[in-house]
Amino acid sequence: MSKLESTGLGRTGADAIRIGFGGAPAGLTNYLDPFSPVDTAQREGVIAAIGRAVEVGINYFDTAAAYGTGESEKIFGEGLSAAGISSQRDDLYIATKVSHNEANPRESIEKSLKNLRLDSLDLVQVHGTTYTPEARDQTLRSGGTLEVLEQARDEGLIRHIGFTTEDQNPPVYEFIASGRFDVMQTCYNLVFQHTYEPTRPFGSIYEADKAGMGVVTMRSLTASVFQRWMSAVRPDDEFDYSPALLQFVLSNKLVDVALVGMRTPEEVDKNIAVLNDVAGRFDLNDLHEKFV
Repeated sequence: MSKLESTGLGRTGADAIRIGFGGAPAGLTNYLDPFSPVDTAQREGVIAAIGRAVEVGINYFDTAAAYGTGESEKIFGEGLSAAGISSQRDDLYIATKVSHNEANPRESIEKSLKNLRLDSLDLVQVHGTTYTPEARDQTLRSGGTLEVLEQARDEGLIRHIGFTTEDQNPPVYEFIASGRFDVMQTCYNLVFQHTYEPTRPFGSIYEADKAGMGVVTMRSLTASVFQRWMSAVRPDDEFDYSPALLQFVLSNKLVDVALVGMRTPEEVDKNIAVLNDVAGRFDLNDLHEKFV
């Protein structure tokens, strides 16, 4: 099997395959499609998908304590264990999250380690969507969420620290400028391009890259927004737009890892085929060209 396309994940030193296994669809009930993490057959499908992902070479797995109250982490733990992944690993990067308003971040980390059947985590991210000034203060203050994560890192429980966001408000840029985060996970896709505006240029993806941070994208396939719009305006259109949507994100050279939720081995193979189709990439500057 040929080596999959990879890139350095900022200053973490990790060599990450550019498609990552996203964990929200594994733990959230009816997320985008009918699904239950406690349905045995559906759960086994995700576990098989994780096994296939490891087999074909995907090495970035991202989950969160909030995805189904730990269910996604448990499924990941079971799937990775079944695939022969233990705490003694060199070639996989396993990430989870702690809510930005978590009352006891240390306890959340310990629960995640148990759920994932690991002794250490490669990345723990502050889990947020929009950071209010209060959430920013809770994260950055003395004794706050970030300091707890830094203490866990110093103890060897985690290796790197990141944050997630779906916004572009001032706290995002404050987090980047602090120099205390190694990875930013942000919403970016064909529909939601607010994090990367190449004609200015402007956006948090640019700033995170300048700061030496790894850049990971969530909702890489638009979380079905584009697909629903096409169904609304072209009800008889049966074309599968997912490969093109994923190619859009992979065409951005500042994106290190594009997360995609996968519930079956067939979905894993489909996404790997997109990753290997480098001819499907295009120059984003050409896309934004106004004068021809």
